[in-house]
Amino acid sequence: MTQAQQPDGFIKAESARPLHIVPKEEWPDWLAQAEPPARSWLDSSGFQAKAGQLAGLPDSTGQLAAAVLILTDEPVWQMAAAAKSCPPGSWQPVLHGRAAKLEEMLMLGWGLAQYHFDLRPAKQPEPLAAQLLASPVSQALGPLLAGTRLCRDLINMPANKMTPADLQQACADLASRYGAQLKTLSGKQLESGCPAIHVVGRSAEIPPRLMDMRWGKKGPLITLVGKGVTFDSGGLDIKPSRAMELMKKDMGGAAHVLGLAEAIMAAGLQVQLRVLVPAAENAISERSMRPLDVIDTAAGLLVEVGNTDAEGRLLLADALHLAVQEKPDLLVDFATLTGAARVALGTECPALFANDSQTAAQLMQVSESWADPVWQLPLFDPYERFLDAGQAALSSTGSSGYGGAITAALFLRRFVGKQMNWLHLDVMGWNLSARPGRPKGGEAMGLRAVYGLISEMAG
Repeated sequence: MTQAQQPDGFIKAESARPLHIVPKEEWPDWLAQAEPPARSWLDSSGFQAKAGQLAGLPDSTGQLAAAVLILTDEPVWQMAAAAKSCPPGSWQPVLHGRAAKLEEMLMLGWGLAQYHFDLRPAKQPEPLAAQLLASPVSQALGPLLAGTRLCRDLINMPANKMTPADLQQACADLASRYGAQLKTLSGKQLESGCPAIHVVGRSAEIPPRLMDMRWGKKGPLITLVGKGVTFDSGGLDIKPSRAMELMKKDMGGAAHVLGLAEAIMAAGLQVQLRVLVPAAENAISERSMRPLDVIDTAAGLLVEVGNTDAEGRLLLADALHLAVQEKPDLLVDFATLTGAARVALGTECPALFANDSQTAAQLMQVSESWADPVWQLPLFDPYERFLDAGQAALSSTGSSGYGGAITAALFLRRFVGKQMNWLHLDVMGWNLSARPGRPKGGEAMGLRAVYGLISEMAG
């Protein structure tokens, strides 16, 4: 692999120019000690020490010799912006003052900025020309960056290239890379064992399936469940065209757990990992489920279909029921589940629901340290009554149009129980616009935070 092809922007090289990373409050002291050509250039060019500003610095011959980045309170994203604006070549980070304590976040920002996605091989943009010298810190981030790339790639794939069968292949490829065991439930076995998954996906050209991957023999039992609706038309409650445009991302929950699994396995965390991915396309045919159909679930609970566009929770119901049978130490599900969560928190902050307040608080604290925000919403018990308002069974949507993210989480809790150490993340999985380190398109949201939590559990 050539230097230009390094996916994370880190290389091994014998020499590199210094990239000085200077906290704004320490700028006057740094400038006073800078080489005369650098001070002269900064003065004559009118450089101002503002947040995230980067400047090249000449030597006595006028050649580029170094660069300086002004750091304030967003090290991840200021470093990501610097990765785009830094002149081509190899660079050695030189961390001044408190920047030395932020090395991990700075290297994370640089790595996140390297990502691009384009299915046209001839049109793919060149990787960023500026590269940082690899260090133990950047190497330790490699698994997490690899998992983030996988998550983004899977979400960005068009639905005709990311069918339930393709999602199964992605699971198989991941299992093969790390020696994990993979079982897939499909056909008659799925229909009898996971009837809700079968009902959701039976109308599509590519039939539904459930992937069950296991890895690791020591440590806490961690189970991850990811919603894998590879395209969501809304079913008979069909979505309007604008609402359907981004529905290739409705398998974002599956992408998150597979990316998280890659990070865990690549890092060799001491955990017993199980990953469940229910995969289906919510299509329309003569076999589609209908509003107010009453369907079976793996848990034996009858569910009344409140809306065929609320299909993701039906997939998760069966997968979560299977997950709790082993009583894992931590059960986490990711899903692009409700528009209500986006209304409550916007597109950039995933909604978090949890049975255990201590675990939720721990995750929120970890999320801050990883610049990967999540925010807890309540499992508000009084709203349980809306789910019991069906005429024949548990309603999948409830009778109220309000609090949709909460009632969806309460519905899932019916299949998890109140005692399980369970985290439910309702994520957007998509950047509507590009920002440094966060390109437009598929995005890992909450992945770094959960990785950090699991790392702490692994010891």
